[in-house]
Amino acid sequence: MASNNVISVKNVKKVYGKKSHEFVALKNVDLDIKRGESVAIIGKSGSGKSTLMHILALLDSPTRGTVTVNGVESTALKQRRINKIRNREFGFVFQQFFMNSRDTVLNNVMLPLKIAGVRKSERKRRAMQALKIVELTDKVKNKANDLSGGQKQRVCIARALVNSPSVIFADEPTGNLDSVTGKKVEDILMRLNKKGGITLIVVTHDEDLAQKCDRQIYIKDGRIVK
Repeated sequence: MASNNVISVKNVKKVYGKKSHEFVALKNVDLDIKRGESVAIIGKSGSGKSTLMHILALLDSPTRGTVTVNGVESTALKQRRINKIRNREFGFVFQQFFMNSRDTVLNNVMLPLKIAGVRKSERKRRAMQALKIVELTDKVKNKANDLSGGQKQRVCIARALVNSPSVIFADEPTGNLDSVTGKKVEDILMRLNKKGGITLIVVTHDEDLAQKCDRQIYIKDGRIVK
């Protein structure tokens, strides 16, 4: 019987530095993320929550332990295949917007499709579709630099959506936003999860956002505590 887990980590340890300068960021972590669920990873700064997200998202590899995505162990995959999974299966929304501030909103959203080799007319169609979801079709020609913080974050969500990912990773997506704008971003992410069926993994300090998720994972000193 096929597993309903989209991502699983087993006995994961992550160590940075060497010997006397060694820092253990994650200690023997086990976690299963089910397809279509929303999960909040909560913890203080330095607790290991962003490290855990980077490992779940194949942006980093564990020092020890296994990461399995859709039933395939990541250590068995070549880097090219990992890059393809990240580009096609995953979408990313970060606290820092990581946009080309001098380029247009449309070009920023189309970037993952350009990397994936999608033809230009299809890139534009899919980017416009994603911008419609985040209610920013009126800003397509604006430079990213001219947007408010909330608009920039919505552009990032649109960019995360263009490849129709099965999982969205959001690292402190409301961290730089005021409460009203933050709620708008929260609502978009939760709607994508509940109505769009996208698995949502959020790293957050925000208890309100965390409580909207199906499950809360608390991490302290590199260990899951509840």
